[in-house]
Amino acid sequence: MIQINMTKAKAIAHDARRAARAKEFEPFDNAIAKQIPGQVDGAEAERQEIRDKYAALQTQMDAAQTPDELKALMPTK
Repeated sequence: MIQINMTKAKAIAHDARRAARAKEFEPFDNAIAKQIPGQVDGAEAERQEIRDKYAALQTQMDAAQTPDELKALMPTK
């Protein structure tokens, strides 16, 4: 029987979560970096929605007890 180290599996899952979050941030980071008038507030609001989404995912990943639960939570992007 193969034993899966959940601590390491969660670390890998969190790395994937961070990468997916960064990819979603990219279009909004550009608007914020360039300080484009009229887009900064909207971009920051979108970034906050993304942060909230991935904060919830982080909590769910931390609570996962089995490899299958963790795998089901993995970002697909």
